[in-house]
Amino acid sequence: MLTLQSTTKRYGSLTALDGVTLTIEDGDFFGLLGPNGAGKSTLMSLVAGLRAADSGSLALDGTPLGPQTRKARETIGLVPQALALYSDLTALQNLRIFGQLHGLRGRELSSRIEEALDMAQLTERRHAPVSTFSGGMQRRLNLVAALLHRPRLLLCDEPTVGVDPQSRNAIFEHLLKLNRAGTTIIYSTHYMEEAERLCSRIGIIDHGRILALDTLDGLLTRLPFEDEISFPSNDSTAAILERLAPNGVLIRDGDTHRFRPHANYPLSAFFSLTEAAGLSPRIFVTHRPSLENLFLHLTGRTLRE
Repeated sequence: MLTLQSTTKRYGSLTALDGVTLTIEDGDFFGLLGPNGAGKSTLMSLVAGLRAADSGSLALDGTPLGPQTRKARETIGLVPQALALYSDLTALQNLRIFGQLHGLRGRELSSRIEEALDMAQLTERRHAPVSTFSGGMQRRLNLVAALLHRPRLLLCDEPTVGVDPQSRNAIFEHLLKLNRAGTTIIYSTHYMEEAERLCSRIGIIDHGRILALDTLDGLLTRLPFEDEISFPSNDSTAAILERLAPNGVLIRDGDTHRFRPHANYPLSAFFSLTEAAGLSPRIFVTHRPSLENLFLHLTGRTLRE
């Protein structure tokens, strides 16, 4: 559906995107994961046609994308990181303006506004100025304003910044529902848990380059370590150490043992052993590699630096 080929964007001496090649399939929920300043918003602005690439190409269904290609951009919706709302106008007035900008009129516009207000849970606040809304309410309105024209491709540039947990979950549910109905979504974030929860594929970006691209499980296989189980190091667990040793790597860490099982040693065998030894499963904690582990492995720094 969307292709970027060797796409580069510079701001003076700063290279914000550095030869990015990327393909987004129809129906993808694609996560763009990286720290602030990694190039996420620049990539979004190029796809949305707000800026032009310095080199390389972008295409939607084979049609070139850029500031001058209006027809192709009509099927794209953008939820920008900075709120794109008129704060002195009401929710209803904001939606009417954005709907009209997309060519909606009459009953169709009214119907879609009602649908948007219901989706954002703002029906009863339709006549209130946006300036009186909480951050979560503004973010929800920002989202539905981008959906009035029912875009095929939705760009979400860190849409949950500063949002309370309830509004965050509401936004997640709407996006997942849209994706299941066929909307292709590109979602940028520096929150790993968002990418893990929402995205069918994830690209890790830093310094304007895509460092890794795959499903979550596919990305985690790139780490040089496997799942790990930790448990207290005491007299009650000492009895299982000798039997565990041939089946993995045991590491003593203060008052804790960490066990990394070999690939051919199933967790079911581990828990059968501990159950036979009379040990409660509650004392064992399983750990799996995370996206933060992968980012650290690839770049040598954490996502939130």
